[in-house]
Amino acid sequence: MSNSATRKILVTSALPYANGAIHLGHLLEYIQTDIWVRFQKSRGQQCYYVCADDAHGTAIMLRAEQEGITPEALIDRVSHDHQQDFAHFGVGFDNYHSTHSEENRHLSELIYKRLRDKGHIATRDIEQMYDPQKGLFLADRFIKGTCPKCGTGDQYGDNCEKCGATYTPADLINPVSAISGATPEVRSSTHYFFKLPDFAEFLQAWINDGHVQPQIRNKLMEWFESGFNEWDISRDAPYFGFEIPDAPGKYFYVWLDAPIGYLASFKNLCDREGIDFDSYWRKDSSAEVYHFIGKDIVYFHALFWPAMLHGADLRTPTAVNCHGFLTVDGAKMSKSRGTFIKAATYADYLNPEYLRYYFAAKLTSKVDDLDLNLDDFAARVNSDLVGKVVNIASRCAGFVKKLGGGTLSAHCAEPQMVARFIAAGDDIAEDFEAREFSRAMRKIMELADEANTYIADKEPWALAKLDGHDEEVLEICSVGINLFRQLMVYLAPVVPAMAEQARIFLNLDSLDWESRHNVLFNHEVEKFKPLMTRVERDKIDAMIEASKEDLVEEQKLKEVPKGPLVEEPIADEISFDDFAKVDLRIARITKAQYVEGADKLLQLTLDIGGETRNVFSGIRSSYAPEALEGRLTVMVANLAPRKMRFGLSEGMVLASANKDGIYLLSSDAGAEPGQRVM
Repeated sequence: MSNSATRKILVTSALPYANGAIHLGHLLEYIQTDIWVRFQKSRGQQCYYVCADDAHGTAIMLRAEQEGITPEALIDRVSHDHQQDFAHFGVGFDNYHSTHSEENRHLSELIYKRLRDKGHIATRDIEQMYDPQKGLFLADRFIKGTCPKCGTGDQYGDNCEKCGATYTPADLINPVSAISGATPEVRSSTHYFFKLPDFAEFLQAWINDGHVQPQIRNKLMEWFESGFNEWDISRDAPYFGFEIPDAPGKYFYVWLDAPIGYLASFKNLCDREGIDFDSYWRKDSSAEVYHFIGKDIVYFHALFWPAMLHGADLRTPTAVNCHGFLTVDGAKMSKSRGTFIKAATYADYLNPEYLRYYFAAKLTSKVDDLDLNLDDFAARVNSDLVGKVVNIASRCAGFVKKLGGGTLSAHCAEPQMVARFIAAGDDIAEDFEAREFSRAMRKIMELADEANTYIADKEPWALAKLDGHDEEVLEICSVGINLFRQLMVYLAPVVPAMAEQARIFLNLDSLDWESRHNVLFNHEVEKFKPLMTRVERDKIDAMIEASKEDLVEEQKLKEVPKGPLVEEPIADEISFDDFAKVDLRIARITKAQYVEGADKLLQLTLDIGGETRNVFSGIRSSYAPEALEGRLTVMVANLAPRKMRFGLSEGMVLASANKDGIYLLSSDAGAEPGQRVM
C-alpha cells in the first residue's frame, strides 16, 4: 500500500480474560500485533493500538467469591498484572482499558437498543440448565457433556472443540455442572436473542470480500452450509456484567459486550486525546480497523461481530487476522513438562526480545500453528541477533572510536552497497504490511550476512596494524556502521528495546522507516555498549523448572473438589515404619504475607520451637495473611527443601478442602511450637 497519504488505522488484539495470568500462548498474538503496529507507526501512519481486559462473566464472579473479594477488586488486580506482563514484552498499547467501564456500558446499551429497535432482537422462554447446588443458572462454559453432533465427550456447553459445532447447553448429552459436579436441573427462563440469520446474506458478501484469510473463509462457509441459529445474548442473575436495558435481572452475555470493549477502549482514548471517535466507526469511515485474534474465536469475530456492527449502523472491520496456536517443542503447552510458561516466569529468566524476534522469524500471514522449539530458539537468536546484527556494530565501533575520534568518515566508500540496503526496505516493508514477518526477517538476515562478509573480506583489524591505512579502516568501518543502521531500522518494530539502545549508540533522533535514506557522513556516534547477550541454555532450563514449580503450587490445593465431598479412594497401604519417617510438628505462624506474582500462594514464617521455617502454601483463596499470624498449625518438618521461583520452601503445612473452601489444620490450645504430632 502506498505511503503517500497518511492512513488512519485502529488495531486491536483479543481481550485477555481477567481470570488468569498471561502466558506465552497469549503473547504470540500480542507480539504479532505489536510488531505490525510499530511498523505502521515507523512508516508515519496514524495508528492506534487498543486493548482491554475482558472482565465479565460467571468465572470471574465465582473466583472473586472464592477469594473473598469483590469482582471489581479481582479485575483491578489482574489488570495490573496483565499490563505489567505486556510492558515487559514491549507491547505498546495506546490504551489499555476494561470491559467493566462506563464507556462499554454505554456502547453496549447503544448497540443493543439499535438492534432491538430494528427488530433484530427476539425474546422467548427457554429451558436452561440450573445448578441446584450453587443456586445459579449455568453459563455455557460451566456445563460439560457430550457433543450432540459428533458424540465427543467432555465438551463445553457452547461449542465442540473437535467438530466445531455450536449449540445451546440444553443440546448437550449427559450434562454436568463444571462448577459443582451436580447434575443440572432444567428450568424455564426468558432469554434475549440476537437474530443472526437476519444477516446471512450480508455476512456471505462480507466474508467473500477479502476481510478474512482464505483458510478462515473456508471454515466460515462450512457454518453457512449448516445454517445459523439465533444467538442467546442474555444471562440470568446472579451474573457479573451489565444489566440489559428494561430487563431487570437479565444481563448481557460476556461475549456480547467483550468485542464492544474494542470500541470502549478506543472511546476512552479518544476522550482523553481529543481523537474523533466517529470518524473511525461510522459507516462511511475511510479509516482502517484490524482485529488480531486466535483461530479459536473466529466464529464470534467473523460472524456475530460484523453482523452486530452492521445492524447497529456502524462500520465493520477492514480485516480479521487470525493466527494459529503456540506449541512448545512440538507439543501442546504442558504444565507437567514445564512448557506452559507464564509471561512473568519467562521474564524472570530470559530477555523478552529474544521471544519477540523468534516469533517474528516464524510468523506468516497464515493460520498455521507456531512451534517454539527451545533449542532452535536459542540457536536462532544467538546466530541472527547476536552473531550477525550486533556483531557488525561491535566489530566496527572500536575502530571508529580509535581512528575517527568517534566520528564516521566524511564520505561513503561503498555507495552502491549502502544504496542496495536502503532500497531493500521497500520489499521488507511489503512483507511487514502483509504480516509475512518470517519473510521479512529472512531478508534482513541476508543483508546482515552480506554486511558481515564485506567486513570479513576487508579485514579492517589486519589493515589497522599496517602503517598508512587508518583512513581506509575508518571508511570500511563507517560503511559497516551505516549498514548496521539500516538493519536496525528494519528490526526496530521487532526488537524495540534493542533498537532504542542502537539509536542512542548511533546518536540519531529516530530510526523510523524513512530515516534510513539519510546516509551517515561525518557523523559522531556514542561509545558502543553490548546490545544483546547470548541465550544461555541453563537459563532456559531454569525457566522450565520454575514453570514446573508453578504447577506444583497450583495443584497442591488447586481447586475446591467437585460436589459436597469427593470420595477419593484410599491410597495404597504403607508400613508403620514408612509413616514414622514423616515428622509432623506443631508450628506457630509468626508471619504471613502475599507472594507477588503468585495467585494462590501465601508465604508463611513458622516457629517450630527455637527454629523458624519459610514455607509457601496455596491457601491464599481462603485466608487473609493477618488472620493467620499467631495461629498454631501442623507442618511436615522433614520434607526436603524445594527451591521455587519465589524462594526456598522448607516444609509443608497441612490443610484440607471441600466445596466451601480450604481449611488449615489447627492444634488444640496448649500445644507448643516444635512438639511432635503423634
